[in-house]
Amino acid sequence: MSNEGGLKEKTAKGLFWGGLSNGMTQVLNLAIGILLARMLSPEEWAPISMIAIFSAIAGNLQSSGFSTAIVNLKHPTANDYNAVFWFNVLASFVIYWVLFFCAPLIALFFEQHCLVDLSRLIFLAFFISSFGISTQAYLTKNMMNREIAIVNLSALVCSGIVAVVLAFNGYSYWSLAWQQIVNSAILVAGRFLFVKWHPTLHFDFSPIRRTFRFAMNILITMIINTVNNNILTFVFGKLFTKTPEVVGNFFQAFKWNTMAYQVVGGMVEQVAQPVLVEVRNERELTVFRKMLRFTAFLAFPAMFGLSLVSEEFILVTIGSKWLACVPLLRVLCIGGAFMPFYSLYKNLIISQGRSDVNMWLNIVQIVLQMALILLTYRYGIMAVVIAYSLLNIMWLLMWQLYAKRMIGLPFLHALKDIVPFALISAAVMGITWLVTSFISNIYVLLPLRIIIAVVLYAAVMKLLRVKMMEECIHFITRKR
Repeated sequence: MSNEGGLKEKTAKGLFWGGLSNGMTQVLNLAIGILLARMLSPEEWAPISMIAIFSAIAGNLQSSGFSTAIVNLKHPTANDYNAVFWFNVLASFVIYWVLFFCAPLIALFFEQHCLVDLSRLIFLAFFISSFGISTQAYLTKNMMNREIAIVNLSALVCSGIVAVVLAFNGYSYWSLAWQQIVNSAILVAGRFLFVKWHPTLHFDFSPIRRTFRFAMNILITMIINTVNNNILTFVFGKLFTKTPEVVGNFFQAFKWNTMAYQVVGGMVEQVAQPVLVEVRNERELTVFRKMLRFTAFLAFPAMFGLSLVSEEFILVTIGSKWLACVPLLRVLCIGGAFMPFYSLYKNLIISQGRSDVNMWLNIVQIVLQMALILLTYRYGIMAVVIAYSLLNIMWLLMWQLYAKRMIGLPFLHALKDIVPFALISAAVMGITWLVTSFISNIYVLLPLRIIIAVVLYAAVMKLLRVKMMEECIHFITRKR
């Protein structure tokens, strides 16, 4: 088999297992989230959402971008993995104790005394995770997506069971904290089962020094992305300390939106950087455009569809007490349809060795978002969410500008790859809404809208002979 054929086969399998993993992950997250949302109130979700940004940033600091640097190497050595392993463990140990002593300050900021002990427990999760960062980089670099799927799903099931049992027995937000601890522990153990490499006591940090500048750019970008992903919950947690149900409702809407677009984004994320590094300076434009079409083919119908059924979905799954999050979810889903493209463009720029460009694009974006929040928060939570979503859509233009400079992708060609799928998806959802608008029973309406939308979208793709759909069907149905 030629190198091109072998890479195509690995990419297809990577996308298949990535899609299967992310799809099953979101289904399980859906089931677990429904159970927990029915057991816990918006007020009980609020403390977890308030400190999410701290544990997420701590997780960024522990990896420091060196795991991404390893994946970006064409031929990383065992010494590279070993150096990153020990750096991560030592760094996370220090960061944990800094956060441990900062816990009272966090609780004071949010005026929630319960956050002292809660945050100290949750921060343990990222320290435990540090033992599995190098092994995750190994799995990603070698495109072992089947193994990644097995480990991720095992951790999700076990941690979900723990959370549900604890919530059922009245442990409130502590059930969510222990869910994170158990998930991290199983991820670490599972990765070591599948990885041939194991850390040694040989301490050589020269690989850290060689990739320091690249990794620091990645680190800053990761922190910025984390702030970007958690900024609204953080701001609302401060602005609405007297009405924590507002924070809980937003957190719930944001969670479902994120889960949905990560089905596609996670699938692309697992293969994009290794593949783009492999084809660097060869046929990267062709490969990138194909990934662009694949992302559009899945992201738009998935996210526009969730926006369409958001009210029925919330009522059927987690109940009427969460109905206030429906308008927020609808808007977030429109913006969420464009989020998987960020993963694709990010990996393109990183594969070109330009982590500095990736960093500055994210810095400017978060500055603009903060400005929008300050301008719109007085008008209510919905105004902030609309402004936030519009900016995320428009900012893709800047990423496209750099894609043109780096691999010669014209703006009109990118539009040609993306816009048809967006228009078809919007039309399909509009028709689905029209033909089902007379139905009032939500238990009939939810599955019926999903079925009609899926059938219509597939029929249009088939009628137009869209090559992307034909290739997906061929890969799934062919004999191995």
